[in-house]
Amino acid sequence: MKKGSALFGTQPIPKLLITQAVPASIGIFVMSLNILIDTIFVGQWIGSNAIAAINVVLPVSFFIAALGMAIGLGGGSIISRSLGDKNLSKATKTFGNQIILTLFFTVSFVIFGLWFVDSIIPLFGGKGPLFEPAKIYYKILLYGVPILGYCMMGNNVIRAEGKPKYAMYAMMLPSVSNLILDYVFIYILDWGMAGAAWATTLSYGVCALYIFNFFISKKSELNFKYNDFKIDLKITKEIGALGFVTLARQGVLSISILLVNNLLYSLGGASVVAIYAIISRLLMFSLFPVLGITQGFIPIAGFNFGAKNKDRVQKVIRTALIYSTSLATLIFILINIFSESIGRVFTEDPLVLSQAPSAIRWVFAATPIVGIQLIGAAYYQAIGKALPALLLTLTRQGFFFIPLLYIFPKFMGINGVWLAFPVAEFLAALVTGCFLLFEVKKYLKST
Repeated sequence: MKKGSALFGTQPIPKLLITQAVPASIGIFVMSLNILIDTIFVGQWIGSNAIAAINVVLPVSFFIAALGMAIGLGGGSIISRSLGDKNLSKATKTFGNQIILTLFFTVSFVIFGLWFVDSIIPLFGGKGPLFEPAKIYYKILLYGVPILGYCMMGNNVIRAEGKPKYAMYAMMLPSVSNLILDYVFIYILDWGMAGAAWATTLSYGVCALYIFNFFISKKSELNFKYNDFKIDLKITKEIGALGFVTLARQGVLSISILLVNNLLYSLGGASVVAIYAIISRLLMFSLFPVLGITQGFIPIAGFNFGAKNKDRVQKVIRTALIYSTSLATLIFILINIFSESIGRVFTEDPLVLSQAPSAIRWVFAATPIVGIQLIGAAYYQAIGKALPALLLTLTRQGFFFIPLLYIFPKFMGINGVWLAFPVAEFLAALVTGCFLLFEVKKYLKST
């Protein structure tokens, strides 16, 4: 077996987690920075309504990315455990099935999305002055959906192989190309919303070419054959069960964004939706180190679970929790220090600037404990336990956040929407922490 995945079972856990997490964090950082700068470009060169319009389409982008990520993580869990068990044929068969599933579902989504475009945009909050710019962005974005799905799926498979640097490059290349294309299409050619959409869509193609080259070269352990592309019902069922965890998480997140967009629009109009757009970008950007730890944690836990190295599984859980909590606390401190200045980076709209600092502080209030929920849900997904992974994944957005959205605003108005974020985070961390503690104690008794 090649060096990449074999290190999961031998290298010291703290060093191994850093080795896996740092490239993942850098990749997420660059991708998030791209989204952040893209939002700044759109806000400064097109206007605050353009920011809100893109945020209307964001759930669609999240769902497609989630579809690819779901197939990638679901299959990646199987691949990591198969490599740990030295079953290379199952690993390559899994990857072949992942490709077929990704193409089928993403192409189906494109057809559905284009057919119902005029119904979907208002449903996601694209009303009034936001409808036309949102529709322009949405239609162009759909053309790149199969490519985006392939990129997200392939990136997670590369990480499952123990090649975090290549996964990092796969995330960085489209981010850099998107910024360059943003400048050309929006600023130089003055294409407006269409320019922003084409820049994003074409940047996916850069990523797809890089990932395709990785798998056809000798860099990958998965040297698949034609037969690996034949659907194996047992493997696809396992991919689906584990991948549904990620899909459900992102799907509920998309629904949450839909609800928040509509609720904020009804309470305060387009300017408040723009504030939420800024906050959602800030959430993606600022939490990159914690998400990197989570991404690095998954293949290590999966490989060692497959290899029956229980001590190493326990140690990677503890290490990941310590690292993620420390980083999340630092992020919390920085966000609070700079909350007054953040809004000015995106827009000069006085309505947005007057309300943004308070909203940012509320939304980020529970940031120090975010790692508990992320690592806990990721653990169950890594070891192939789909049901607890699904339930824990849904705790924050599904079981707590969405119900709170219907309760708090009735008494607190717009502030009730912002308060729902930290309360849901706290409750989800509490539930996940109890699950994880029980699992680790049970795990220790079985050694």
